[in-house]
Amino acid sequence: MPRGGGLMAPGARLRFLLAVWTLAVLARCSAGEAGDGGWQRRGPGAPAALAEEQRCAVERRADLSYSEFVQQYVRPLALATRPTPHYAFSRPVILQGLTDNSRFRALCSRERLLDSFGDNVVRLSTANTYSYRKVDLPFQEYVEHLLYPQDPTSLGNDTLYFFGDNNFSEWASLFQHYSPPPFSLLGTTTAYSFGIAGAGSGVPFHWHGPGFSEVIYGRKRWFLYPPEKTPEFHPNKTTLAWLQDVYPTLTSSARPLECTVQAGEQVLYFPDRWWHATLNLDTSVFISTFLS
Repeated sequence: MPRGGGLMAPGARLRFLLAVWTLAVLARCSAGEAGDGGWQRRGPGAPAALAEEQRCAVERRADLSYSEFVQQYVRPLALATRPTPHYAFSRPVILQGLTDNSRFRALCSRERLLDSFGDNVVRLSTANTYSYRKVDLPFQEYVEHLLYPQDPTSLGNDTLYFFGDNNFSEWASLFQHYSPPPFSLLGTTTAYSFGIAGAGSGVPFHWHGPGFSEVIYGRKRWFLYPPEKTPEFHPNKTTLAWLQDVYPTLTSSARPLECTVQAGEQVLYFPDRWWHATLNLDTSVFISTFLS
């Protein structure tokens, strides 16, 4: 072959094309890992996407100062019967751009969590209002065998869900990389609740103290009612069943505030004692910061 002729020997050309193809495959895999952390199923048998609400009814705010947050979304009421203030509602809000959790997000990919915590025993709760039953099993077994789309006909006490019962000493190496919202409430302490759940899963209506919820991968749809407005629901029916059976029968005035929180820098503040139910629209990784 003449030197400088711009031609490549057949063997060298084949190796070059193979290298290009390999790099393209690796790039596609890396893009998928970066986009959904390897949590979403693709191809035949993948679950159909669940729908978001037609219009988000929860306000989204960016560049909100702490004083603005307290004045506009939190109203402390010092009750004589309680040693610390009771934080009555103003309203929920989705806060944007407060923190950068890209490092934490990378550590929460399917591959990295299985590598780091696959042998750890996790505690699963049943997906009903009071989480009656607990089941312990290895994290890898949960991810590989129980993390499937929700069956709409299953009852809450037949659906196991990883959320809330975290062994903080075992998961400390992960939680140290999480940056919670920089807003605190007077007289409260923070506690994390980390979870992973399949598409269509969620917790039916319940209430507790205030806090923040962030989606790391996936999407989580929220339904919220103020404390004085008890929703119509069955405590052992899943949120997916409620959405299919009860939600369509509600008048516009009886429907909850609702919004879907996307993965990324969006954090939902849920006020004290507000009723709320959640629905994971995809396989989702999420973390809540409870203020108690």
